[in-house]
This record gives sequence, structure tokens and C-alpha cells, in this order.
Amino acid sequence: MFLLKLEKVAMEIGGNRLFENVDLEIKENERVALIGENDIGKTTLLKGILGLVPFHSGNIYFGVEKSKIGIMPQDMPENLALTAKEWVMEGHPNDPLKKELDRCAEFLAKGNDPNAVEIYNRRLQRYLDAGGYEWEAEMENLLKRFGISEDLWDVPAGSLSGGQKTRLKLAKSVRHSPELLLLDEPTNHLDLETVRWLENWLSRFPGSVLFISHEREFIDHTATVTYELTKAGTKKYAGGYSSYKRQKEQEMKSLQYLYEKQEQERKKLLETIARYKSWYERANAKAGVRNPYAQKKAAKQAAKFKAKERALERLEAKKIEKPEEPERISASLEAADFSGKQMLQMNDVSFSYGKRRVLEKVNLPIARGDRIAVVGKNGSGKTTLLKLLTGELAPGSGTVTRSPQLKIGQFFQELENLHPDRTILDEILSLPEMKSAEARTILACFLFRRDTVYKKIRDLSMGEKCRVAFVKLYFSSANLLVLDEPVNYFDIPARERVEEALEQFPGSIVLVAHDPYLLRKVSNKVVHIENGKAAVFSGGYAEWENRRSLSPSAQILANEWERLKLQYEQLITQESGDPEEEEERMKQLKRIQREMEQLQKKMDDAGS
Repeated sequence: MFLLKLEKVAMEIGGNRLFENVDLEIKENERVALIGENDIGKTTLLKGILGLVPFHSGNIYFGVEKSKIGIMPQDMPENLALTAKEWVMEGHPNDPLKKELDRCAEFLAKGNDPNAVEIYNRRLQRYLDAGGYEWEAEMENLLKRFGISEDLWDVPAGSLSGGQKTRLKLAKSVRHSPELLLLDEPTNHLDLETVRWLENWLSRFPGSVLFISHEREFIDHTATVTYELTKAGTKKYAGGYSSYKRQKEQEMKSLQYLYEKQEQERKKLLETIARYKSWYERANAKAGVRNPYAQKKAAKQAAKFKAKERALERLEAKKIEKPEEPERISASLEAADFSGKQMLQMNDVSFSYGKRRVLEKVNLPIARGDRIAVVGKNGSGKTTLLKLLTGELAPGSGTVTRSPQLKIGQFFQELENLHPDRTILDEILSLPEMKSAEARTILACFLFRRDTVYKKIRDLSMGEKCRVAFVKLYFSSANLLVLDEPVNYFDIPARERVEEALEQFPGSIVLVAHDPYLLRKVSNKVVHIENGKAAVFSGGYAEWENRRSLSPSAQILANEWERLKLQYEQLITQESGDPEEEEERMKQLKRIQREMEQLQKKMDDAGS
């Protein structure tokens, strides 16, 4: 049984066709992901389902009452004055009754009107008849169930953290026990821990879900079906993102095979037509008016080439266009001159905002080739660490030593420096020694094709601006890229281009992101911030995830091994001209090496 079905739906905005031929079906207990490029109309499609905007054509069928459809909006107003509890209650039929009862209670407390008691009692009876107090208790239990503690109920909803807002929006969307839940970018601004919580909650949700997302791992963990939305319509794929990707690659291979077969057939037909036509022309020239045999032969050749022309017309009518291969990032990048190994060193760095200690005694070396993923909960101090690295903030104590050859490039600095009156192409041409042909090739690699490069910066979406800023940063002379949430506004194709680019980058990278796909692909070192402490792990994000799944005792051994490895890396770069100091340094290196070998044996024994 279906809960929702769309047939040949089309949408126009301002006379421009946004999409057409959209078919979509959601069955009981399905988790359906809707993916597509930015600005293709995914959110508009949800609005059309809800009746907030009209579809231009097509049919929509509901197998569930509209009152049983829950919607979790993409954003919540930042200046929302309603408290968390008030916002969840808002819009419920009992909400105006409660507000009226509260006003009567305030009026009664003033004691100015002899009729106030009678009015209050009438309002109270209406509220009781509507099950008002039971409804209030139900709403409070709902808030608790979604992890919104009582101390947050009277806090303005707009001032909550991203994770708290997500829980609150989700609580409001399910307050009437929906059978179908619509979610628009539910993981926006969430840390990885809250995303995992959301995945677990959705896996237990008793109804069906349709959600928009660019988070590939979230789609993998949540979706049973994936629909891709393009201007030409929708296509259905079984499973999550990884499954979609495999099916898409197979489609491309099949399409390429059919295209090549078609082109071979076309070539063969054209050659045959040309041959038969030539024979016909020769036979027709010989025939004249008194040679019936030659006339008959000419007519036979004419019939043959006309039959082949009809076959060519049939082939053209079912023409398969050549599959477009995405442009690969092939622009050559040379590493900026950097003779030393160590680019930057943080020693015992601590930092506080007022009385709140954010980071404490952080030790972090950054060497050539390091690709560091900085992870931790929202508010743990990840962005603060980046600002200490770049010098935007000064440490409260400790030191940050930067090599004289270090050239730091910051993502948001490039974003802020974009000139609104320039075109995309102008911005890239402002890079030193950048030529027009190379700039256009680079922009095509980052999905700015054809006339798009002439769009003004002021007319771009946030995602497009971020792409321009990333390109400028990437092709600058920086040898250390500092990236704070660079893909937040990117669709999946743009994220994949960024991953490809960062894999090829010859310098070093420090990256904060909530996209596990990106972190796994790019990183070879992880800094995990928790309770003000920054633990450095020398493997990539995938290895760090595996480490986190170890038993507590094995984790203690692994953390100690990482601490020694960090100490070893710091010592190995501290060469001294003093023979005695150098001898002591070598002794320490050998001691640390022995301790690491002993710990490794213990870890191997624990794992066997």
C-alpha cells in the first residue's frame, strides 16, 4: 500500500520549468531519500506535496490523511521569541485555549473584575473538556523523549544549539503521531554524535519517511530507497547512497556500450547508403529511356538505399546521446617551496573565553603532508583550535611556532573576500598567472560550465559562492589549507569534486567537517577534542573510528601509544648542534621506541 504517489508532476516558477515528469511512490515503512543538485527543486517538491505551492501539471495521490503527514522544516527563525515548549505546542487546537486560560488567570490575579472568577471557570471547563492538561503532560513527555531537558523548556527556541533545534523540530513534527514524515536537510549544522542519534531514532520510527539530504553516510544508514531528481524527472534506485552510486556507474557503463553500438550501426548504415546511392547513380546514368534492364537495376539500388535511409531515421529517432564524463581535476599544482619538515607546532596551548576553559595544554605538530581531521561535538572548541593555528586568536598560555615559509590559506577568508560585482571568471582570473583557458577548465571541473562563469558573485547561491571561494583558495600559493566546514552548502557532486581536489593537494590540510565521507577520503591524522583536551591520532578517520570501537582497556593502550608516537615525532625534528643534547635526544628516541614496541605487543595480545 502506498502512502504517497506522484505521477508526471511538473513545476514552473516565473514561467521557467523547474522539473517535469516526476514520479515518486512511498510505501509503508519505507525510508526514501530525495537527492539532486542544489536549486533543482527538492524543497519546492516537498512544498508541492504539502499544498504550499501548486504543481503546474501531473497528479498527486494520498494513501494517508493529510493530518497524518508530519513536516520537519529545514530552518527555524533565529529570532524566534517563543520558548521551546511554546513552539512545540504552537498550532495545536488546544494551544489557543491554553493561551486564553492563561490570560484569564492573569486577569483573575489582579482582582479588579467581580466577573473574573466566572469567566475563568468557563475557560477552565472548556480546557478540561478538550483534555488540555493531559495534552500538556503529553507535550512535556514528548520534549523529554527527544532529549529536551526541563531547564530548556523556557529558553527561547531560536537561541538553542543546532542539535537541540533538530530535536525540537523533530518533536514538533511527530506530536500528532504522523504516518508519513517529511524532512528537509535534517542533518544541517549537526555534529556527528547528534546525526547518529537521528539515524537511530529514524530507524525506530513506526511510519514512513521522505527526506532531502546531501549527507551520503546519513543516506546510507537511513534510506531503503533513493530517488534522484533532475530537470527531466526522477529515477528510483534501491538502497542508500552507496547502492545508488553503484547502480549509477553500471547505468553509465551500459549507456556507453549502447552509445558505441549505436555509433557503429550509424557508421555502417551511412557507408551502406553511400555505396547503394553510388550504385544507383551509375545504374541510372546507364539506363536512359531505352534500357529496361538498367532501369530495373537502378530502381533496385534506389529501393535498397531508401530502406537503409529509413533504418537510419529509426535509429536517429531513438538516438542515445553520448554519456557525459565528468571533467577530472587535472590542473597541475606544484607544492609551494618548503624546505623543512615541520610547518607549525603548538606546545601546551590553552585558551579560555572569559572563565570558560575551551582548550587545555594542546600539543599539536603539523608537518608537510599532514591532512588533519579535527573532530568533536559542537561547541567543543574545533573552530577555536583553527583560529589559534592561524593566529586569529592568541593562546592564553603556551606557544604556537610557525615556520617562516608557512603560507596559510583560510576558506572563510576567501569567502569573505569575494567581490560582489565580479563574475566567477573574473574572480579566478584575479589569481596570479591565471590564464582564461586554464580558468575555464578549472571552473568546469568545479561544475561551473559554459555561460555560468559570467554570473556575478552577488547573484550566486551560498553553495556557488563557497565553490568559488574554494577554487580561489585551492589555487592560491598556500601550503597549509585551513578549512572550517567547507562543504556545508555543497550538494553531493560538489562534495565529490572537493574530495578529489583535496586528495591531490600537495601541501598540508587542517579540516573541520561533519561529513564522514570527506573525512575518510582526505585525512591521515585525527585530532579529537573532548572536555578541552585534544587527543592526536596518527591514522586516518576510518582508523580512528575503529579505534573508538575498542574496549576501554584496549583504548587506554592505544591512546598511550599515540601519545608516545606524538612525542617521538616532536623529538625527531628537534636536532641540536650541541653533541651532549644530541646524545640525550637519541637516548630519548630509543626509549620511546622501546616503549612503543612493548605497547604494540600488548595491543596485539589483547586483540588475539
